[in-house]
Order: sequence, then structure tokens, then C-alpha cells
Amino acid sequence: MCSDEKPVTYRPHGSQERPRDYIQSLDRAVEILEYLAFSKESRGLLEISKALQLHKTTVHRILGTLSHRGYVQQDPETSRYRIGLRLLEIGDAALQNLDLRPLHPFLQELMQHSQETVHLGVLEDYEIVYVDKVESKETIRMYSRLGHRVPAHCTSMGKMILAHSPQALVRSLAAEKGLPKFTANTIVDEETLGHHLDEVRLQGYAVDDEEYEQNIRCIAGPVFDYKAKIAAAFSISGPKFRMTSQRLRELAPLVKEYSQIMSRALGAVD
Repeated sequence: MCSDEKPVTYRPHGSQERPRDYIQSLDRAVEILEYLAFSKESRGLLEISKALQLHKTTVHRILGTLSHRGYVQQDPETSRYRIGLRLLEIGDAALQNLDLRPLHPFLQELMQHSQETVHLGVLEDYEIVYVDKVESKETIRMYSRLGHRVPAHCTSMGKMILAHSPQALVRSLAAEKGLPKFTANTIVDEETLGHHLDEVRLQGYAVDDEEYEQNIRCIAGPVFDYKAKIAAAFSISGPKFRMTSQRLRELAPLVKEYSQIMSRALGAVD
């Protein structure tokens, strides 16, 4: 999406099937945290209770515990709740533990070369999670945020990681998540996707040609670790009127070059 922010909406995360060691109270606490995190405004007790279909007494007790731990803050004047700063510390610690920090300078270089927004993403639960980015300085640019999740089957980073993953992962993705259609260009057939991923692997880069969002095009490259396994992917993203077919062809050698540079930074051997 370009300079206008895309609304962030709450959607539950995780499998529909409950594990054997499922703890209901903990699940409800996480659900409340996620709901508040994706709310741009503070929320009242009854509002949270209604939205999540939880008894208000249960919500009140959970909010009290979360407030005590710093994960939720309550406005003393309105009694409304919003997400606490403690989550920022947890999120930052999670990113630090990914050990992808050595790649940030290269993302900055790629942004300077391309003048477009550059992302770094990893695969989790069949989705791509943005773990780092360098924003374009252009007025019209793709909007994104760290921690945001996007589908793997129709994004350049997702297709790149899937192309270097076992075929069983693609089959599991199709079976558990499906291949939903977002635009007219989205690949929604498993066999077609498989052939496309073969091409991606051979050419060394992946393109999102308005497959997830209209008017947005991206080109991605892989990052391998010291075990020669796919560790992450990076992408250059921008509006269609700048990311023309010619521009994508011009960026392809740059993407392949930085794939090697970033992989070496993680210990990969050419």
C-alpha cells in the first residue's frame, strides 16, 4: 500500500485445533492482548467483553493481571484499557534473538540503491513476518510495520522462502491455510504454485506482481545461513508506476548480488 496507512484489524492467530495441553485462561489472556494490540483506540471493559464474547468478570480479572505485569495500561480518568509498553520490550527481545541484526546495514544499502522500501522477513506458521525494514524516502511508498504478517503464497518473500523449503511444506500450507485469492494475479492452484516456485528457485529471485495488493510490486531474494538453509528473505517493494517490468529486470541483478552478500554475513559459503 502507498503512503496512506492500511487499517490494522484484529484477527485471531493460531490453529483452530486445540492442543492436548491447552490452557483456556492463558488463551483468553493472549486473545485480549492481541485485541488491544490491534486496536488504535483504548477499549472499555464491556467493549472488550462483547467483542471477544467473554464474560465481563473473566475479562476484568485478566485485565487486572495483565495490568499488574505491565502488558496493559488503564486510563485512570476513563477506565479504558490500551496495550502496555512491556510488549515493546518483549517484541524487541524476540527480534534480537533472531540474530539477523548483521543484515540491517545491507537493507539500508538496498534502499539507497533502489529508493524503495526494503523488508526482511521470516516464515512462521505459513506466513511471512516482517522483522526489519528500511523505509523509502519517497512520498508515495508501500506502508508496512514490523511484526506484520502476510500470506506466503502470494508475496515475493513468501514465495522465495517456499521455493527453498521442502515440498511437504507447500502441501501443508495449501491443506491448512488454503491459497486464498487476493487479486486477479494471485496463484490459487497448488500445482501451478509448485511450478512457479521451481522457476523462482532457478532464477534466484521472486516477484510479487500485484498478487497480494493491487498497485504494489515487489522483488525478493533469499538469505541462507551457515548450514546453507534458507534463514530469511528480503524484498524491495514499491508502487506499480515506479516498479515497472523494466525496473524489476534492472533490480534483479542487485537482488541476486545482495542475496550472496547477506548470506555470507550469516556464515554461508559460496
